[in-house]
Amino acid sequence: IEYELPKTEQVSLKIFDITGREVVPLINEIQKPGRKFVLWDGKNKLGQSVSAGAYIYTIQVGKFRQTKKMVLLK
Repeated sequence: IEYELPKTEQVSLKIFDITGREVVPLINEIQKPGRKFVLWDGKNKLGQSVSAGAYIYTIQVGKFRQTKKMVLLK
């Protein structure tokens, strides 16, 4: 997941399953400006591998929020 920050902001990035349950929070921190890249290893918050399929991720930067779909292939 790639994104770019124009200024220092609080960033939150979470992955959800298709039913809306949170699978894993990937980021929840203040980050400096620049292009960023996050790689999800396909594991949930307990460290267990999740099944292949459709997932949703939400990124929130300050007041901006975006939600997108993705497919996890194994």
